[in-house]
Amino acid sequence: MPRVDKYRGKTKEECAKMGIEEFMPLLTSRARRALKRATSRASEVKKLIKKAARVKATNPSKVIRTHLREAVIIPDWLGLTFAVHNGKEWKNVQITIDKLGYRLGDFSHSTGRVIHSGPGVGATRGSKFIPLK
Repeated sequence: MPRVDKYRGKTKEECAKMGIEEFMPLLTSRARRALKRATSRASEVKKLIKKAARVKATNPSKVIRTHLREAVIIPDWLGLTFAVHNGKEWKNVQITIDKLGYRLGDFSHSTGRVIHSGPGVGATRGSKFIPLK
């Protein structure tokens, strides 16, 4: 995968200087709507934004644990690490420029890959002639 150094024509430094209002026009309409609703009301996402700002000012290497998989990743979070709960465990998500505009849950998958083996004993009449190993 090629290394991405820009987000929609803006460098990492330019994005880091942007506020949420300046960043919104660069987002897709769905992400823009979600971010607008999150910042206009007292919500869990608004609390997460404040907590991330506080952690970035004091100790940027600290991992921020959250259940908010629907939070849109903003430029203020560049360089931070979030531990996102996937229903079973906490998955660390390092925020880089190529993750801007996505949701936190996009990088913490809640379902795993299912790998099926061959048919077992008694599965079908034809499977009794298949060697088990």
